[in-house]
Amino acid sequence: MITKIKTGYKILGAFMVILIAASCKKNQTSGPVLTLDNITDTIPEGGGTVTLAFATDGAWSIDTTGIGWLHLNQISGGSGDAAINLTAAKNSSGISRSVLFAVNSSNGQRRRVTVIQRPKIYPSYNTSPKAPDAAGMGSTAVQLAANIKLGWNIYNTMEAPGGETGWGQPVITQQLIDLVKSSGVNAIRIPCSWNAGHLSNQATAQIDAAWLARVKQVVQYCINDNMYVMLNIHWDGGWLENNCTATGAKQDSVDAKQKALWEQIATTLRDYDEHLMFASANEPNASDEATTNTLMRYHQTFINAVRSTGGKNSYRTLIVQSPSTSIDLANQYLKPANVYKYANLPTDPTPNKMILEIHYYAPANFAILGADASWGKEWYFWGAAFHTKNPLFLDRNSTAATEEGYVNSEFHSLKVNFVDKGIPVIMGEYDAGDHADKLKGYPADSLLSVNSKMHFYRYVTQQAKANGVAPFLWASDIFNRKTNTIGNQRALDSLKKGAGF
Repeated sequence: MITKIKTGYKILGAFMVILIAASCKKNQTSGPVLTLDNITDTIPEGGGTVTLAFATDGAWSIDTTGIGWLHLNQISGGSGDAAINLTAAKNSSGISRSVLFAVNSSNGQRRRVTVIQRPKIYPSYNTSPKAPDAAGMGSTAVQLAANIKLGWNIYNTMEAPGGETGWGQPVITQQLIDLVKSSGVNAIRIPCSWNAGHLSNQATAQIDAAWLARVKQVVQYCINDNMYVMLNIHWDGGWLENNCTATGAKQDSVDAKQKALWEQIATTLRDYDEHLMFASANEPNASDEATTNTLMRYHQTFINAVRSTGGKNSYRTLIVQSPSTSIDLANQYLKPANVYKYANLPTDPTPNKMILEIHYYAPANFAILGADASWGKEWYFWGAAFHTKNPLFLDRNSTAATEEGYVNSEFHSLKVNFVDKGIPVIMGEYDAGDHADKLKGYPADSLLSVNSKMHFYRYVTQQAKANGVAPFLWASDIFNRKTNTIGNQRALDSLKKGAGF
């Protein structure tokens, strides 16, 4: 009897398992389907068509009320696959325009679609795109950055409004680049103006052909010596640098100029191999989330413009600047979402070819000031072991919070947040001021000030390299550009020691 009861329970249990499984299977049947996500799509500024494709298991429809400039070739249909053409003419309004509409399915699903079209302000200069050419472009951005031992800026020259000698520097020659190469420096940053004094047609943002040819010649000097070259759009009158705060039509006009200039620059220099890198800007004035998003829009336009020209530009390493080229703002607003994908960084169709740029002038009292400012005094001494004990100058010592420990923390944060995640970093500018001239009559303090500057050079360079950041000194006097000779051997040696060679 007991055995029969147990057997009965087993049968009942098995039956219940079958019922539960059948019920779960029934409950797991797929729900209503509309494969389209909430999306944002873009129609070219000069007009064109994009296709919106989706599938649904119910009839669908679109309310076209208020769509205006956007034409849809179909606004309803039955279940199954669907493909709608979204078409617009050239946007001549001078400002971006957008449309928001919803795709509604009878199964209860609904998706939002935003369509954006930028204004057509300047003509397209991408008039001769080439097929992608990967020859000589095999290094990833990480590998390329690692090949840079030490970089130097050709400062106050190609970015001078109106021409190379506008700020009193001599013209760049092959002999200068040969000198830099022979010193052990293997990378050059060329800060460059394009808009300020170098447009042959302001209305169309056309760059003067002679200026493009001269820039190409300077790039060639560097390539002749197998140097890595970083070419940017520098301050350039501030048309982009000062306009991360821009909105509406002003922001659109800045973005349009970014596209026009980079299409021309990229086309002219398209055939150089990976030794040439392009950098979107210099020190853009982004400082919060909203202005960072605007900056990333400008960077995205830069990437799209360069990539669109094809050839080796399809694979060229591209450099984008952090907000205000600040380490702290990079850490705050460009934190990684996951490997190779950052919350705010632009999207690059070519993987592993993006570098982040920061600048380092900290503490500003020592690195920048040449006189007392309203916000602080000029400091003559930097580094824990380089403080003066002269009571006349105690207030000219840097504070402990700005010295070696701060450098360690700042560069370690770049390693953790970017370098270790596959986004290499370039320190496009760093330098320190000369303060010894303020100490005439005090030879011991004057020498201490010079020693502290040499220590700054060595230590900052060393920590950058130790954390995977490629250093580019701004100016200094390490090269005498008028005589093409070494101008300050001790400073050069301090930099090289910091760089590990």
